[in-house]
Amino acid sequence: MQVPQFETRCSYVKATLEEFLAWSCGQPCLSGPFSCYEFSKYWAYADYKYIARIFEDKPEFFQDIRWSDFGFPGRSGKESTLWIGSEGANTPCHLDSYGCNLVLQVQGRKRWHLFPPGDTSFLYPTRIPYEESSVFSKVNITNPDLKRFPKFRNTTAHVVTLSPGQVLLVPRHWWHYVESIDPITISINSWIELDADHEARVEEAITRMLVCAIKSAENPSDGDPWLNPTEVEATSHEINLQYLNKAVLAYFKWQKASESEQPCSSSSDAEQRTTASGKRRKREVGCEPEGCRLLTHEFGFSTFKAENPQKMPFGPHLIQVLPQSQETSSVGAVAVESDGRDLPHENEGGHFGKLHCTRTQLVMSNDCETPAHQMDSDGSPNASQTALSTNDLLDCLVNPHVINLVARLLLERTGV
Repeated sequence: MQVPQFETRCSYVKATLEEFLAWSCGQPCLSGPFSCYEFSKYWAYADYKYIARIFEDKPEFFQDIRWSDFGFPGRSGKESTLWIGSEGANTPCHLDSYGCNLVLQVQGRKRWHLFPPGDTSFLYPTRIPYEESSVFSKVNITNPDLKRFPKFRNTTAHVVTLSPGQVLLVPRHWWHYVESIDPITISINSWIELDADHEARVEEAITRMLVCAIKSAENPSDGDPWLNPTEVEATSHEINLQYLNKAVLAYFKWQKASESEQPCSSSSDAEQRTTASGKRRKREVGCEPEGCRLLTHEFGFSTFKAENPQKMPFGPHLIQVLPQSQETSSVGAVAVESDGRDLPHENEGGHFGKLHCTRTQLVMSNDCETPAHQMDSDGSPNASQTALSTNDLLDCLVNPHVINLVARLLLERTGV
């Protein structure tokens, strides 16, 4: 299959953790939520499970996760989310519009494919399916269709296997595709809000307004599942306009506050500015980190004091995740070693809470090359084959570079 397995293609079930673990161990499920899903054909993934909600009656659990050890004082499990998956579970390649991301691997291993922000145009960004704060790639990076997406050859992949006890820092706007490569994987992450998220919120408000207006005008019988299941519904134009105005107002309030604080800024400002964040509410800092970092500090839940957090905010065991062509043997031994078992599995899919598609699912697509009989005499495709769709237009209108320009023009116009 050469198209990503977006959540709009997946089945969803409600299950307890006990039911999921029994299913993932291959135990026969003659009844219950997994009875229709044979383990050998499906994978499952529970994501975005906020720890503050899961353990709201046991707040003492929040302190078992201390992101303060990595330079973020006061941040704990309360500002974190839990991810549990079976082997083969994956998230399509995407970037997060807001903030940066810290990921702790608790159990099992996950393979991360990361691409720098400079590769955005090579990854064919799309906002369909639409989800606030997520820009998806149209490319299935484990099985790319290079005829349809030839620029993908120009990407620079950084691939790392994250093992239990390791923490990965994903800088702002780094693309990532993540796959579970062990029978059971458990991860905990926290999205860190950054200053540049104020402008990003304006960009997301513009994107929402355009996508909802144009897609809502389509004939519902077209059957295009354009709204990601994580979005409850398509919001009205009036609500989206309110959202845009609030985002613009918040931007100027932040800008004014920043200007008044500038004379007395210090090296600890970034630390003081990081606050709680959920994936669909992230925000950001005006500098682009040079690269993606793998932290091999063993996250052992013992008391630990960071030495001089201003100079060394992420501890002494910071290892750079290098591009594939630059990986050294020492880094490979720590982070990217492979025994052949954990290579990406083609065509696998599935979620628990969301149960994602079968490993053998057949997906009809128009990714194939245009047959000769459908070509005009000059060698170009027939008009019927080149008809543009609404999504083609949206891919241009809400391209990240275009939206960034529109947001800047809007803020400049509003600020006059």
